[in-house]
Amino acid sequence: MPTTRFLLLYDYVENVVEKRAPFRADHLALANGYLERGEIEMAGAFADPVDGAAFVFTVGDRARVEAFVAADPYVANGLVSSWRIKPWTVVIGGD
Repeated sequence: MPTTRFLLLYDYVENVVEKRAPFRADHLALANGYLERGEIEMAGAFADPVDGAAFVFTVGDRARVEAFVAADPYVANGLVSSWRIKPWTVVIGGD
């Protein structure tokens, strides 16, 4: 049976690599907390250029992903220019 997950997609502002330094430890701590609870499977920034990021959440509902966004220092400090949450049905791989 397919598993439904949520993708969180971020678009970053220009020069995010330089701008994120003061907020990176708190951002990673937030994400690692979700990882330790099994709510994030994987996450990372897009490369070449670093213009966004993707997170794969396995949670009961979208509200948990929205709570992550609301608590994320990258969002609060203007490093994320836009974000979107997409339900994602895995049909190959996963569990």
